[in-house]
Amino acid sequence: MTGGVSRRVVLRAAGAAIALPWLESLPALASASRRPAACPRRFAVLFMGNGVNGNHWWSRGNGAGMTLSRSLKPLEPLKQKVNVISGLFNPPAVGVGIHPAQTGNLLSGVPIHYGQIARAAITVDQVLAHRVGPQTSLPSLVLSCEQPATGCHESGFSMIYSSHISWHGATAPVPSDVDPARAFDRLFATTGRDPRQSILDRVTDPAGRVAGCVSASDKHAIDGYLTRVREVERRVDRLRRGHPPDLRERTRLMCDLVALAFQSDRTRIASLLLARDLSSLSYPFLGVRGDHHAASHDDLSDGYEQIVRFHVSQLAYLAEQLDAMREGEGTVLDNCCLLWLSNMWAGWKHDNRKLPVVTAGGLGGTLETGRSLEYLYAGDDNRRLCSLYLSIMDRMGVALDRFGDADTRLEGF
Repeated sequence: MTGGVSRRVVLRAAGAAIALPWLESLPALASASRRPAACPRRFAVLFMGNGVNGNHWWSRGNGAGMTLSRSLKPLEPLKQKVNVISGLFNPPAVGVGIHPAQTGNLLSGVPIHYGQIARAAITVDQVLAHRVGPQTSLPSLVLSCEQPATGCHESGFSMIYSSHISWHGATAPVPSDVDPARAFDRLFATTGRDPRQSILDRVTDPAGRVAGCVSASDKHAIDGYLTRVREVERRVDRLRRGHPPDLRERTRLMCDLVALAFQSDRTRIASLLLARDLSSLSYPFLGVRGDHHAASHDDLSDGYEQIVRFHVSQLAYLAEQLDAMREGEGTVLDNCCLLWLSNMWAGWKHDNRKLPVVTAGGLGGTLETGRSLEYLYAGDDNRRLCSLYLSIMDRMGVALDRFGDADTRLEGF
């Protein structure tokens, strides 16, 4: 490799593009004018509709001494890289209506339009995609584990609001990939691929050339990354052969795709709808009868707590995958902010006067982690969800005077 060596190397073959992760050798090989800046920062939203079991959603203390409730226990191994945030709310969604009206502006903080014609606003992830996205091949990755609902809710709001958390603008939600195979193809730009051949078989030679001019530890990193790509590809190919996954496999595949996208810098912005508002997902593997929405009406039950914990475990799984990926002086997770939230607190009374919020990752050292943060008694003007978004966008290099209903940053975050 001669001349300038970019921070990311893309291995290309007919119909496929495999972007390699960060390699410690590349800065040393690059010319002075092409040497990379700091590791990129990434942002992802994970959403589960219909609220949590309030009896088992809490944290106490900070750092190594932080204590997590039952629903948050999946985060225990990474609790020093997590913030549990209590008491935030989305004022434009309070007292307007249940379900769609509590979801359609969760990431925008702008009042939504009543009636069958949906009208919302651009969401925080897409603001970042517009500003950060041009630096990557995919502006954002928008995924969902559940098909969207159609029609109009009894409250008079379109079900589009319940089915999409990511919006391009006032009238257009971002289409989401529900099929992991389709998302895999988008991520790796596969076209006209023989399903009997791995995409890795087509980039063997360029991968070998890169491995021949990097350090031993980088060669190990390349081997590990390509092994992960192949493992995900095998699982995706099972779907292509007519083996539909259960919910556990689907959610893990979606998390793996986000992890690979972030590691390879194919995109820096992602959203994953784990369970939509008014979700019809079922959980026979948890021994829970009925669907997600029905279970949420008994939100203090052990069954619903298991559902909540299952979806928190997806955040934990994604965070653990990213934390296992070395990047610079730390890990990919250290350069991320993963935001997990729901559109309400208590499903049985559709209470959204406070919301469950968790973040994971330190955004390149700009975000202190390992904290239990309480805002419920800070005053309504000081606990706006959009203030959190402004604080996150600042750390992503996107400074706005105002976003949604907020013009101040979240104090203490």
